Amino acid sequence: MDQGNTAFILIAAALVLLMTPGLAFFYGGLVKAKSVISMMMMSFGAMGLMGVLWVLYGYAIAFPTTAEGTTQFPWAIDFSNLSLAGVLETPEGAAYPPLAFVAFQATFAIITVALVSGAIADRAKFGAWMIFAAIWATVVYFPVASWVFNFGLADDASFAYGGWITHGMQDVFGVGAIDFAGGTAVHINAGAAALALALVLGKRVGFQKGAHVPHNPPFVLLGAGLLWFGWFGFNAGSELAADGTAALAFVNTIAAPAAALLAWLIVEKVKDGKPTSVGAASGAVAGLVAITPACASLTPFWAIVLGLVAGAVCALAIELKFKLGFDDSLDVVGIHLVGGLIGTLYLGFFANGTGLIYSGSINQLLVQAIAAFAVLAYSFVLAFVIGFAIEKTIGFRVKNEDEIAGIDTVVHGEEGYVLSDVRG
Repeated sequence: MDQGNTAFILIAAALVLLMTPGLAFFYGGLVKAKSVISMMMMSFGAMGLMGVLWVLYGYAIAFPTTAEGTTQFPWAIDFSNLSLAGVLETPEGAAYPPLAFVAFQATFAIITVALVSGAIADRAKFGAWMIFAAIWATVVYFPVASWVFNFGLADDASFAYGGWITHGMQDVFGVGAIDFAGGTAVHINAGAAALALALVLGKRVGFQKGAHVPHNPPFVLLGAGLLWFGWFGFNAGSELAADGTAALAFVNTIAAPAAALLAWLIVEKVKDGKPTSVGAASGAVAGLVAITPACASLTPFWAIVLGLVAGAVCALAIELKFKLGFDDSLDVVGIHLVGGLIGTLYLGFFANGTGLIYSGSINQLLVQAIAAFAVLAYSFVLAFVIGFAIEKTIGFRVKNEDEIAGIDTVVHGEEGYVLSDVRG
């Protein structure tokens, strides 16, 4: 067992876990002051719920042990790994303990679910959100993680083979889809679910451009900084070894979001006349989203180009909700769905060795598109069905009067900012 790589994976897992509190600050700063507790609690609720479900059965669905070379589609479960029973021991000759990988992937499940919540800010019941999160993770995230990340990690029986997106399509097209750290499984997946929930819950009261402004831009900047810091574990850690590929992913995780930040600010300056702090934070996150699937497959130059494209396109894409009439409160669709699509499809052109400009073959682009739109459709349809069922039974949305007043006190009995210790 390589203790250095084991330490690297565990540290990366801790960094990725930090991303969810970072997301809570990022989202919390974007909502109105009377909804900040509700918004942040949806992220922390995801931490608690997914941490438990991953141990009980999430890992068993995402990483069922199969014969090498076989594929898992669309859904499977390894009953020997329920409650992690099958991975408690480290096989002889393993590069690292299976539990290190379990921990690392658990943090991916947590952040993916938390991302979805940004689309329903200011108007969702916490209990309904938790029910949705549990069902969606079970039938969407866990199997999609298997499609993408279940690609054969080591030469021992504790790790599975057969993710059809990254492994199975290789048998048909000669190349598998590239998704190093989760452009499809995390960002397209969460963005599609976010769009579905935004349609199910409908628009906020008074929804129109300029009606809902961030109440705390410093929170947004703090959250973006924590996300960027944790993202080094997200991307470089996905190599599962402290080597040259991890170093490339690390550098690209600096270059792409930096370029996207600048591109977003330029678009803001041209379009609105002023670059904003929220724009800087959003641009950085858009670049981080786009580089996630591509961080180990691009030269740093092409990572910068990707960042410029993602920052500019996502800055324009967030306006779609006003033109198309859906209320994606915190731009999960405009940043994560659009950014994830850009990063995933970009690899079809510029992936080292197999992209169109290097190989002259369209196959890499084709498999990238199949992967992206298969995950998008699967997640959107099931998220819409789950959300619609919850809305029509126990109700997903709070009353309009509670939304107007601010849902922190109604849902959680707390206020984000107590300016006096005297209660009336």
